Amino acid sequence: SDLQKQEERGELLQPLIFVFLVLCSVLLYFKVSLMDPGFVKSEEEAEAGKSEEQSMVIPQVPSNIKMRRCGYCMVKQPMRARHCQLCQHCVRRYDHHCPWIENCVGEKNHPLFIGYLSVQLVVLLWGGHVAWSGLYFEQSWGWLQHNVLLLMSFLLIVIFTTVVLLLLISHLYLISCNTTTWEFMSHHRISYLRHSELENPFDQGVVLNLWRFFC
Repeated sequence: SDLQKQEERGELLQPLIFVFLVLCSVLLYFKVSLMDPGFVKSEEEAEAGKSEEQSMVIPQVPSNIKMRRCGYCMVKQPMRARHCQLCQHCVRRYDHHCPWIENCVGEKNHPLFIGYLSVQLVVLLWGGHVAWSGLYFEQSWGWLQHNVLLLMSFLLIVIFTTVVLLLLISHLYLISCNTTTWEFMSHHRISYLRHSELENPFDQGVVLNLWRFFC
């Protein structure tokens, strides 16, 4: 492959960058998997921990929509929170429970989750290029025997790249609208959205939505 040829010539910059990106993706994976996504731990924390964003948009939601008590963990849910039955906790600004990381994506780890997807996409695209550069096609059984693992790796990388790219694009779109996957998929079931005069009371424009999410 290209990286092997560079290593043999003593050109170690790109191989080291590639290894560094792989290590970063692994570390980000464990960080996003193991960190607190924004669990609502008690009634006092739920009241004290309301974000500035929530306090700004509450006037746009009908006044009869009150904080409700979760029927599972018995805490008062802040607006945009939802109980995850897999994690057994209510999660602030709940987006979804990701089986890939075995954790919820919520208020605290959502930006890091986007960072993880971005780094992973770069690694997959580069890995696909490396795998493709090592393939020299010949119509012979011997060639297939010697290249079957590399060919399978390339096909797997293509599949994972497609999944990660679609996931990243969908999340960036929802972030630009200041909505979550849960709100987007279940708009008709959520009281503060169903009774709101606005289709999305949290939307403050693409630039401000992105700024508030990432900064």
